Amino acid sequence: MRLAYDPVAFDVVDNIAWVRFNRPEKRNCMNPSLNRRMMEVLEELEYRDDVGVLVLSGEGTAWSAGMDLKEYFRESEEKGLGAVRKSQQEAYGWWRRLRWYQKPTIAMVNGWCFGGGYGPLFSCDLAFAADEAQFALSEINWGILPGGGATKVVADLLSMRDAMYHALTGELIDGKKAAEWKLVNESVPLAELRTRVKQVADVLLSKNPVALKATKDALRRVAEMTYDSAEDYLVRAQEAANYFDNEGRKEGIHQFIDEKTYKPGLGAYDKTRQAS
Repeated sequence: MRLAYDPVAFDVVDNIAWVRFNRPEKRNCMNPSLNRRMMEVLEELEYRDDVGVLVLSGEGTAWSAGMDLKEYFRESEEKGLGAVRKSQQEAYGWWRRLRWYQKPTIAMVNGWCFGGGYGPLFSCDLAFAADEAQFALSEINWGILPGGGATKVVADLLSMRDAMYHALTGELIDGKKAAEWKLVNESVPLAELRTRVKQVADVLLSKNPVALKATKDALRRVAEMTYDSAEDYLVRAQEAANYFDNEGRKEGIHQFIDEKTYKPGLGAYDKTRQAS
């Protein structure tokens, strides 16, 4: 259901869904209505045939300044523990949905990314930031620990020393430092950000979608496994992927071995020739 004032905006262009936090007057802080609407948007786009990649960005000068302190915290707390837990479930729910999304996802961080914004940042498969973007775990500055999974995010993505410094000081870092710390894949000037993200999205669109889904899920799963467990999991995952799209696998091998029309190390096979 569309709201009179939609806290989430999106459009689909050339098989890319450009989804945006749409509370620019609040630096795109996430409140309960935005979280509920985002889940609806993700559900609407996930299996659309005209969507191959999802990009998450923000309207205005911010990506997301985290959770709305007034609506998400104070107003929920005034209603009691049940309201607090409901708000948490709505936020964590769409972040979890994004982590295991059917299509590849890219965070396009165009501005401020604070606190709770690290949840959806981590949920996206890839992340690109503007050099001018500002990142911070600001929770320490108002007396709490980084919640909403933010502590786990920096522990997973940053070195321990960088994670400690980031969380304990609450200092701002820019997109260049975020890329250096590997909080994002890379950083480019804001004027070039959308172009760079589209370049990467177009690369992903050229790949086999079944293989993309299997690969991104596998990377998240094996990160917490022993080598032997991961080896067994990946054998089974490959079998499952082949079951769902063995024709794609056969076509790729055919073009490489029989036709010699492409080289796997230099690009993807022509999936437009794949039998349906």
